[in-house]
Amino acid sequence: MDYNATTPLEPEVIQAMTEAMQEAWGNPSSPYPAGRKAKAIISAARESLAKMIGGQPQDIIFTSGGTESNNLVIHSVLQHFHKAHTSEGDAAERRLLGEGAMPHFITCTVEHDSIRLPLEHLVEEQVAAVTFVPVSKVNGQAEADDILAAIRPATCLVTIMLANNETGVIMPIPELGRRVAALNQQRVASGLPRILLHTDAAQALGKRRVDVRDLGVDFLTIVGHKLYGPRIGALYVRGLGERTPLYPMLFGGGQERGFRPGTENTPMIAGLGKAAELVTENCEAYEAHMRAVRDYLEARLVAEFNKKIHFNSQFPGTERLPNTCNFSIRGPQLQGRLVLAQCRTLLASVGAACHSDQGDRPSPVLLSCGIPADVARNALRLSVGRSTTQAEVDLVVQDLKQAVARLEGQA
Repeated sequence: MDYNATTPLEPEVIQAMTEAMQEAWGNPSSPYPAGRKAKAIISAARESLAKMIGGQPQDIIFTSGGTESNNLVIHSVLQHFHKAHTSEGDAAERRLLGEGAMPHFITCTVEHDSIRLPLEHLVEEQVAAVTFVPVSKVNGQAEADDILAAIRPATCLVTIMLANNETGVIMPIPELGRRVAALNQQRVASGLPRILLHTDAAQALGKRRVDVRDLGVDFLTIVGHKLYGPRIGALYVRGLGERTPLYPMLFGGGQERGFRPGTENTPMIAGLGKAAELVTENCEAYEAHMRAVRDYLEARLVAEFNKKIHFNSQFPGTERLPNTCNFSIRGPQLQGRLVLAQCRTLLASVGAACHSDQGDRPSPVLLSCGIPADVARNALRLSVGRSTTQAEVDLVVQDLKQAVARLEGQA
């Protein structure tokens, strides 16, 4: 029950990838049939991704994964700011911000490392200023009021994840999109640069409907392996190269219109396109199934552990992902890592998979959300998938019960 960490490939995805390997082995830039077939598969996949998020195919760029997509956004906005504030740029903007103005980024305290670490690196290199807005201890969200309050004249990017990978909390991106758009009208009228808005949608896609028109974002990160697809990704850029700037990090053969060069990985792209197609067709059914199983899991946990259970991601009035349950079983011997080590059936995590080497240190995400350290240390994140059954939930709860009994018996 660790489907927020990764997901298996759907059979249809494996089939699409296998067919591409066998039949579309040509270089997509080559003019002969095998190359043209590869190019057609890539175009179809681009259309499938665009349809999944309500965007345009020409606004989709394929990448190696979420980490590259997130870094590409930060890199592009930094480059764009510097270009606008050199001799080529807008003289009025330079006067308003002052010569040598430093670009300012806004994010929140519960972002994935592929956002947090690049931004921290920019601060260390003294090439940007960054504000990490704390999430509310009442609702677990980065609130729009707090983000807007952090904006400065030199703010160039706001990047807030769509759903948190540990708590499942949905962030108020549509509200943020509306308010940043309104603010941008005033900023442009007064000669200040437009603020761009990015959301990392890795955890939300495949679990709830995602539409870039509702979100009002300029950039959106797509990650294949979170939605039963292969381990590549994509980046949505609204009005790519015209309305919204994108600057390549790599230089080479000019593929992906020069924004992301390198011979395209046709089989992986075919698989990602098929995964997106399945999400477009079945998202409501996936969501309903996962919510029903997750709610059953939480009911069974309460029935089995009663007041020892503390749910770490149930904030009143806040939406969360339909598949995610973050909880702690109270007790001095019941640290999450120790409980999982005693389990014989359950495969899960204590938080983000990329933080699995942190030992008994409580999750910084849970601490940011106001969960006390002794409770956060005992946290387990269970995330159900498309095929998880109530029978499997019963086995897992029984496994947890026996693991807890063993640990408490050792004390």
